[in-house]
Amino acid sequence: MYLIALLDSADGAWGASFPDLDGATAMGDSPEEALANAQEALRDWVEARKAGGFGVPEQRSITDLLRDPEVLEALQEGATFGRVLLVEDLGRPVKANLSLDSGVLAAIDNTAKRLGITRSAMVERLAKERLPEYA
Repeated sequence: MYLIALLDSADGAWGASFPDLDGATAMGDSPEEALANAQEALRDWVEARKAGGFGVPEQRSITDLLRDPEVLEALQEGATFGRVLLVEDLGRPVKANLSLDSGVLAAIDNTAKRLGITRSAMVERLAKERLPEYA
């Protein structure tokens, strides 16, 4: 699931906030870093809500956000929209059968061995790091 964030800059720092998720914010030295940090902040915010017995509020569309006076004001002051992928750690391993080129699999296995982790942990790490790039 992708969520809409507002990105803004002040004094050389970038901030990312979610108009529909009060308190879910992140900072960074660049827009890219702020969005990457926003993914982690979003995951933590959702986990805290669920641990407290609360759900995640319904997200408004960009069209609906553009009708919000506070969002409009932020945009007029230079903010922009960004998309952030929510990747939850559900704590439930699931088996998946993947077909990969043998050279890619060898590189994954070699890197996993060097890092002292399993192949599955390596694939999961790579996915978590790279999925946000495709938001």
